[in-house]
Parts: sequence; C-alpha cells; structure tokens
Amino acid sequence: MRGLFSYRSALLILLLGVFTYLYGLDSRFAPKNGDEYPYMHIVRMTAEVGNWLPLQSEMDGIKNTKPPLIFWQGIASTHWASQWSLANLRWPSVLYTGLTAFFLFLAVRRFSGKTQTGLLATLVWLSFFATYRYGRPFLADPPEVFWISLPFMALLYWGKCAFESKFFFPLLAGICFGLALFAKSFAYIAPATFALSLYYWRWRQWSIPKTLTHDLYKVCIAGILALAVFALWFAFDPNPEAVWQEFVLGENAGKFAARNSNYFLDLVRGGDSVWLLLLTTVANAGLFTFVLISTLWQCWRERRFLSFEEVLLLLLIAAFLIVFTLPSQRSGRYLLPVMPAFAALIALHWERLPLWGFRIALLLQILILSLLLWIGANLQFSGLMGEVYSWTYSYCHWILMAGSLVIALVGLFKYQQTKTLALAACFLTYCALTSSLAPLEGQLGRYSTATIAQLQGKDIWIPCDFRAKDEEYRLLLPDTKLHGYPAKDASDVNGLTSSYPLVAVQVPLGSTPVLCDSCEIVGQRMEMRARHSNEEIMEILQGQVSKNLFVNEYLVATSVAKPVASDLVNVKDVCR
Repeated sequence: MRGLFSYRSALLILLLGVFTYLYGLDSRFAPKNGDEYPYMHIVRMTAEVGNWLPLQSEMDGIKNTKPPLIFWQGIASTHWASQWSLANLRWPSVLYTGLTAFFLFLAVRRFSGKTQTGLLATLVWLSFFATYRYGRPFLADPPEVFWISLPFMALLYWGKCAFESKFFFPLLAGICFGLALFAKSFAYIAPATFALSLYYWRWRQWSIPKTLTHDLYKVCIAGILALAVFALWFAFDPNPEAVWQEFVLGENAGKFAARNSNYFLDLVRGGDSVWLLLLTTVANAGLFTFVLISTLWQCWRERRFLSFEEVLLLLLIAAFLIVFTLPSQRSGRYLLPVMPAFAALIALHWERLPLWGFRIALLLQILILSLLLWIGANLQFSGLMGEVYSWTYSYCHWILMAGSLVIALVGLFKYQQTKTLALAACFLTYCALTSSLAPLEGQLGRYSTATIAQLQGKDIWIPCDFRAKDEEYRLLLPDTKLHGYPAKDASDVNGLTSSYPLVAVQVPLGSTPVLCDSCEIVGQRMEMRARHSNEEIMEILQGQVSKNLFVNEYLVATSVAKPVASDLVNVKDVCR
C-alpha cells in the first residue's frame, strides 16, 4: 500500500492549499508575471475615463493587448478603481482557480470512482508552481484555464450524455470557449477545437467517417459560437480598427514571424525551439516536475492498457502541444490549460509511481527552505534590518520554517509517507517564501503615513525595470504623479539628485546616500531588488545578501527645478 492517499491526508492538505493561495494575496512580492503591471495600468486608466470601452493606456503599443474581459473584471472587483488594492484585483483570479480545482475534482472522482483520486488530482494541480504563479495574480490565465478546461471536464464527467448531445453540449462548449477567447486570445480556438475533434474521434473508436458524419457539425457549432463571442469586442469597441491592428495583427499574427534566423531553424534550436517548449511545459509542474516525468514514462510503458479517460487526457495535451509548436514564439505558459490534465494523470497513477520523482521534489524543497532559512537568519542577525520582526511574527515564522524543513526531511527518509509529505511540502514551501518576505509588506517596506501625506500631488521619479512598474509604486505612494527612470541607474545618487527635483534613490542595505547640501531625505524604506546579473547572483550565493538582494530606498528632495508640463510630455517615461 505504498503511497496510499487517505481522506485525512487529503483534507489536511486541502486546508493547507486553501491557506497557501490566500496567504499573502496582496503581496507585492507574490510570484507572478510582469504582465500584471500593464494590466493594472489599463484597468486604472479605463476606469478613470468611466467607460467600459475603448480600453485606455499611456503605454506605446500596449492598449488592446488582451480582450476586455480581464480588464472589465478588474474594473468590477475594484469598483471602478475606487477600492484600489492588489487583493481586490486578485481575488477573482483565486476564485477562477478554485472553480477549476473543484470541477477537476468532480470529473476525476466521477470517472475514477474514487473520491481520494479526485481530491488528489485537485491538490496536485494546485501544487504546480505554474498554477501558484499564474493562478493568483491579476492575469488573464485563470479565466482562460477555467473556461477552456470546463467543456473537457464536462465530457469526462457526463461521458456518453455529453458525447451524444446534438446541440446542448456543443452550445455549452462554444460559450465556454468564447469566454476563454474573450479573456485571453482568439488563437486558443485552434487548440480547443482540435482537442474537441480528437475527443470525438476517440469516442467513435477512431473512425474518421463516423466522426465526420456525427460530430463534425458539433465542433463547427462550438468554434463558430466561440468566435462570435470574441467578435463582440469588435462590435462594441468604438475603434475596431485599432483592435485589429494592435491585437489581431500585432499581438497574435506577429508570433508567426521568425524571431532569430528563420522559422524552421527557430523550430529546432534556440530559445523558441520545440524542445524548449516541451521542457517548459513539463517544468510548469515546478517541484513536481520529475513526478510528472515519471508519470508520462509510466503512461508510455502502459500505453496498451490505458483507460478511455486517460487517452482523452493525453489527447488534450497532444492537441495543445501540436498547435503551439506552430507559432515562432513558443512558451510553456501557452500550455497552462492542459496542466489539470497532467495533474489528473498523476493522480490516476499515484499509487504505482516510483518514489524517485517525489524524493527529487523533497530535495528541491529542502534546498529552497534551507536557502530561505539562511537568508532570513543572515538578515535578522546582521542587525541591518533593525527591530522589524515582532515577537509573534518571528515566533510563527521560524516555527513554519523549521516545521516545513522537518516535514520534508521526514518524507525523504520515511518511504511510506514520501508521496504525501512531498505534496504537503509544496504548499509549505510557498508559505515559507511568502512568510520570508512578509516584513517588506509592513512598515519596513513602506513609506510612513507622514511621508505619503507630504507628497500628495507631487511629481516623483522612481526606478522602473518593467513597463508600468509605477503601478506598484502607486500602491506605496498613492495620489502622487509618478515618472520612471531606468532601474539600473537607481544607485547613481549624484546623477539622479542633479537631474530630478524629487527622486527615489537606492543604496546597499545598511548604508545611507551621500547627498548634496541642498538635498533633503523625505522618506525611506527597504526594497528587494529584481533582475540580478550573473555576478550579483554569485555574490548572493557567497553570502553577500545585504549588498545585492536588498536595498535601502530613499526619497530625496533636491533644488533642481521642476520640469514644465511640456517637458514631461516630451521626455520618454521609462515606465511607459
């Protein structure tokens, strides 16, 4: 009975998973994608105008970057940007992720006949790092994954009733696919309808004539209805020509242009090759990557004995892989809608999977937890952070870190519990990461109330390493006028203070900037740097954490004259 997954274990890990996805939901340091900043910008700008369409943006070339559903979601959840916070922007994403997990549970429980297997599929999918990274922030992925997955999970749940449905299921699938397109891109109609065709083909015992006769029109209904839903954007937008140019031609058709040498060479080599697509798709599983590899290997070995449902799950994965090898820009992120299928396969093979994949997961978890422990201890005992840890937080944090490490170690050596503890430790590792950065969400990483009040309505120059990064600073300095300069210049104190009247500068942790006589510090906080060079990463690994990973940020008022409005318009804002 090695690897048996009990009800008690499932319920405990489920509670842990729910806590993990809610803990630190409003964190600026939550694992995410840089697209969140431009999306926030478009929501805020559109909400300020007061109309649902057209979408508004101050960024060159980034306005109609995605269909409006995701932005309407942000407008609604923030009450037209009047309740502006990361938590309000992100909670619908968590809701979508929760609904996907719930329907995955229902589908797998139905066709497997085991509640534990359904719960296990849900927990495995939630444990994937890609689910955690893209399923919580304000991104288009959570609604896309939910609406694309729902028809395929319905086929697994209803079986014959859905496959033989002449109109109801095709209409349901068309509406679901349409909402997915309205949230992400019309391009997803290709893999979605291709996968649906393969499902019907398998249902007809691989008979092409029967599939064409009985099911082709169903796929056509679903595809046409989905595109009709997407076309509502053109019908409602006052400027459909801009949508066509920016989204259809720029955002989508442009992905077929050769990115390096030529299309065929890019297909087999380089950063956009099909091999890297396969690698990044499997790596979406994060800590469970090698568990997924062992599952796929077992599926291959048992290919003649796979169940009907397992074949359907593999067909869904194959359809998306085949379609997304065609664009010249290839990314494992495009395969997020098939990650629930991967999780279901792992759950179905759970008891027969070898332990080596889970032990690698545990070793990775131990490595990450040890690194977090080392960085946290290095900072706390260095004295550079001051008294930022309350007794209660410090006590709970170190218990979490130590407990997580102990659980991972027990799982590594107690083989009867290896699989269950490896799954639990995924969520504990995410919690440990959030807890380690929690002090920066409080007083340590924010400007004081007095500073915020003093700077109301003023122009401030801040470092930008992503487009629309000022949307994050807007949470720290509300009701100010923010302008960006290159983040690589943030440590050039003399250059910045001689160029801008009110500017944020950064210096190594524990030091203060050397300022001119007329300069005045009006606020300070601690920040974590991003986008390190290879040399800086090596220095961090050698123990120079305070020098490279964290910085002190100071807001400095200078005697430089404030630029007039026309100058601000003419100067390129790096955040834009």
